[in-house]
Amino acid sequence: MSTEPSAQTMKSATAAKKLGIYLPAAPAEFQESPISRDEFKTLTENPPAWLEDLRRSGPHPRPVVAQKLNVSIAGLTRAGITEALTTAEITALLEAKPAWLVEARASHAKARAEAQLAKTREAARRPKS
Repeated sequence: MSTEPSAQTMKSATAAKKLGIYLPAAPAEFQESPISRDEFKTLTENPPAWLEDLRRSGPHPRPVVAQKLNVSIAGLTRAGITEALTTAEITALLEAKPAWLVEARASHAKARAEAQLAKTREAARRPKS
């Protein structure tokens, strides 16, 4: 019996989420096989060209699109954006500033401000140790 522990792996979808990439745009080799922790560490420390290209030009998954547009994922959904967008498409939206984007950014900023205020109030209520 071997006392050597087996390598932990994660699904490619989990690895893609942690890497901030859109899984269907990744190479088939990445999509079809589980990723070990060592492989994941290598991908983060020394990303291959395909990973750098995906991060730079997309398509980007919705959480990354929301972050780049400075809106919530719900704001994207309300605007009807359900698919991944490329960096060029995101840049075009930022330049065009459609009404939904302006509204979603204002709503997101308000929600962040309210969350920060609630956090500040909660911290003030806690006894100092």
